[in-house]
Amino acid sequence: MFKKPIEENKELEELKARCDEYLNGWKRAKADYENLKKDTEKRISELGEYAAAGVILELMPVFNHLKLAVRHIPEAEQNSDWGQGIFHIQKEFADFFKKFEISEIKTVGEKFNHLYHEAVGYEEADEEDDIIVKEVQPGYLIKDKVFLPAKVIVSKAKTDLNNEDGETDLETSASQINNINQDDQSKNTESSRQEE
Repeated sequence: MFKKPIEENKELEELKARCDEYLNGWKRAKADYENLKKDTEKRISELGEYAAAGVILELMPVFNHLKLAVRHIPEAEQNSDWGQGIFHIQKEFADFFKKFEISEIKTVGEKFNHLYHEAVGYEEADEEDDIIVKEVQPGYLIKDKVFLPAKVIVSKAKTDLNNEDGETDLETSASQINNINQDDQSKNTESSRQEE
């Protein structure tokens, strides 16, 4: 009727092992659930940021045009009601940018960085290579991540742009293209004469 103590100890050890197994499984499930919860919250946050980014992207041309308008307000009109209204709108944009942690990428005078800038042209300069000499379109960061790269004109030393003939690489390329086009036209003319 009574179990032997050895059998009871063995059964107790088996029950303890099973309890440990269940406890460890529960701990893993809880950790998995916490990780899933964090991942879901992160995805929802990123989705919200992407939605906000879409709206911000649509607003950027409006803000860029406002900046141009501010630059062209005549000095005599800057203190007028409408001039002050334009400045007020600019301040509201600045507050909006601060709220969403948007900052403008520095350009003119900075060293060209392909992570922040998009070179849309080069300009001969006496200064060091790859210095931004003109901003074509401003670029923006959101929370220190590039949202919209700045489009810029970059300096190239005069000697870098000139080949041995004293022509710029662009002039050489243009003359090469003209020569190719002329050769193609000559070949087309010859082949059409041969067909006749």
